[in-house]
Amino acid sequence: MGAILNLKLPKVYKTSTLILVQRPKVTSEYVRNIISSDLGDRIRTITQQITSWTNLEKIIKDFNLYADAQSSMFMEDKIQDLRRRISVNVSKASRQEANSFEIVFTGKEPGQIAKIANALASYFIDENLKLREDQVVSTSEFLTDELATIRKRLMEKEEGLKLYRKQYMGGLPEQLETNLRILERIQQQIVNNQENLREAKNRKIATQQQLTEARELKKRLIESIKTEKAEKTEPSLLDQLRSELSSLEARYTDKHPNIIRLKEKIAELETKEREVRPEENLESEDVQEIITTTETEKKLLEQLRELDVQISGFENEAAQLRAQMKKYQERVEETPKREQELMSLKRDYENIRETYNSLLARKLEAELAVNMEKKQKGEQFRVLDPAKTPERPFKPDIRRIFLMSIGLGLALGLGFAYFRESLDTSFRAPNEIENVLQIPVLANIPFTYNAVELRRKKRKKVAGIISLIIAIAILGALIVISIKGIEPTIRFVHTIWAQFL
Repeated sequence: MGAILNLKLPKVYKTSTLILVQRPKVTSEYVRNIISSDLGDRIRTITQQITSWTNLEKIIKDFNLYADAQSSMFMEDKIQDLRRRISVNVSKASRQEANSFEIVFTGKEPGQIAKIANALASYFIDENLKLREDQVVSTSEFLTDELATIRKRLMEKEEGLKLYRKQYMGGLPEQLETNLRILERIQQQIVNNQENLREAKNRKIATQQQLTEARELKKRLIESIKTEKAEKTEPSLLDQLRSELSSLEARYTDKHPNIIRLKEKIAELETKEREVRPEENLESEDVQEIITTTETEKKLLEQLRELDVQISGFENEAAQLRAQMKKYQERVEETPKREQELMSLKRDYENIRETYNSLLARKLEAELAVNMEKKQKGEQFRVLDPAKTPERPFKPDIRRIFLMSIGLGLALGLGFAYFRESLDTSFRAPNEIENVLQIPVLANIPFTYNAVELRRKKRKKVAGIISLIIAIAILGALIVISIKGIEPTIRFVHTIWAQFL
C-alpha cells in the first residue's frame, strides 16, 4: 500500500538558494550607514515586491508555467498557487542582525524550479540594490530640499539679526560697559563745561566792569578836555580883539580911547596866553590817555565778544552733552530689554544654525552613501549557495509513508492475529482445560502426523520462508527507494541488469 502511494502520488520537489548578507566594504567609521530600515523589514518588503502580481505574472510568462492541462486555471489561481510555492526564511547570527536568508521554491519539475529559484535570487539582489540606492538617493534629495529651506530661514534670521544690530547699534548688551564709560566721560565733560561756563561768565562780568570803568574814565577825560577847550575859547577872543584893533587903527589914531582899551585888553589876554602855554603837554597826555582808554575799551569789547562766543559755545556744548547723556542713559536703561530681544533672536538663530549644520553633515554623509551604493561598496546580497536541481521529491515523504505503511501493516497483522486467535476456541495445553473447565487432566496423549500431513507442513514452512524472504526483499527495496529516490534506484537497477546481461 505504501509503495503504491509512493508510486502514484504526484512528486513535489523543493530547492533553495542561500543568499549571504555581505557587510559594507567601507566601515561605518568612515561612511555612516543611512539605511534606516531593518534588514528583516527590507527583506519582507522585497519579498512583497517579488511576490507581487506583476512580477509573478512575468515569471509565469518567462518560464511558461502552467502550460499543461492546468492552463485552464484563472490567472488569479495561478498567482495564488505560485505565491504559496515561494517562501523566504531569514537566519540570524545574533538576535539583532540577520546574516543570511534562504529562498525556497517548490514544484513538480526539478530543473524548472531550480531555474526559477535562481531567478528569484537575482530578483532579490537587483531589488535590494535598487531599494538601497533609491532610499539613499531619496534621503539625499530630501536632505537637499530641507537644507535649502533651512538655509533660507537661516539667512532670514541672519538678516533680521543684522537689521536689529544695525537699528540698535550702540545700545546692544555687549556695548553696555562702553556706554557706561562714555556716560561717565560725558558727566565729567558736563562738570568741566559748567566750570568753564562759570569761569567765562565771571571773566565776562570782570571784563564788563573793566569796560564800565574804562568808559567812565574816558567820559571823565572827555569832559575834562571839553572843559579845557571851553577855557581855551579866550584866544579866539584875542584874535577878535586884534581884528577889531586893526579895524580901529585903520580909522582912528593910537590915542583913541577904544584903541587904547583894546590894546590893554589884548595885552592882558596875551599875558594869560603866555601863562597857559606850558600846559599844552598836559592836553596832549589827556588825549593820549583817551586814545589808550579807547583802545582798552575796544580790547575789552573784543574780549566781551569772545567771551560771549565762548559762553554760547559752552552753552551749546552743555546742551549737546545733556542730549548725549540722555541718549546714553536711555541706551543703558534699555539694555535689559535689548538683551532679552537679542537673546530671543540669537536663540532662534542658533537653533536654526545647529539644525542647518546637522543637516549639512547628514547631507554630506548621504552623498558619500549615494556614491558608495553606486559603486556597490555598501551592504550587498551575494548568492552563497545557488539552487540545484533536486533529485529527491519533497512531497510525498517516502520515508514517512514507508514507516507509516510498516507501522500500519504491523498493526493490522497483529490485530488480525489477535482477532483470529480470539476466534479459536481449541485447547493447546492441559492447564488451559483445568483453568477453563475446572476438570483435572488425568493423561496427555501426544498428536502424531502422518506422511501427507508432514509434507503439507513442510510446504507451509517453505512457503513461509519464501514469503519472509520476499517481504525482506520488498522492504529493502522500499528502504533503498526511500533513501535514494525512485529514479536513482531505477538507474541503479538498470546498471546492475546491464552488467548481468
